[in-house]
Amino acid sequence: MRIYSFKQTTGKSIEKFNSQNVTIHPLLKPDESFQIGYFYLEAESVLGMHPAMCDQLLMITSGSGWVRIEGEEKIMVEPGMAVYWQAGEMHESGSDKGMTAIVAEGSRLDPDRFLHLNT
Repeated sequence: MRIYSFKQTTGKSIEKFNSQNVTIHPLLKPDESFQIGYFYLEAESVLGMHPAMCDQLLMITSGSGWVRIEGEEKIMVEPGMAVYWQAGEMHESGSDKGMTAIVAEGSRLDPDRFLHLNT
């Protein structure tokens, strides 16, 4: 047995795209174009507007925050919600009080297969 840590203090700070107070901790990154990471968005954080490099699924695990695509209003998100962006889609996310989330990125994502649309 091995015990690993993915605490915020050992993650990587994201500063691109005018981002503030965001840390990602890579969890899985195989050789193919796919990875899973864990985001820490602190209070008053923003992961600035940028294009999705590939399909992305953001799964909120704690706290609350907001997401938006270019030209649209912010949508509030909370634990149990997942947000899907297609490759190339301009998007932004943030939190006023803090939020954590798992992010999966890759060309084989198919959230419609397993998740229910939040209507």
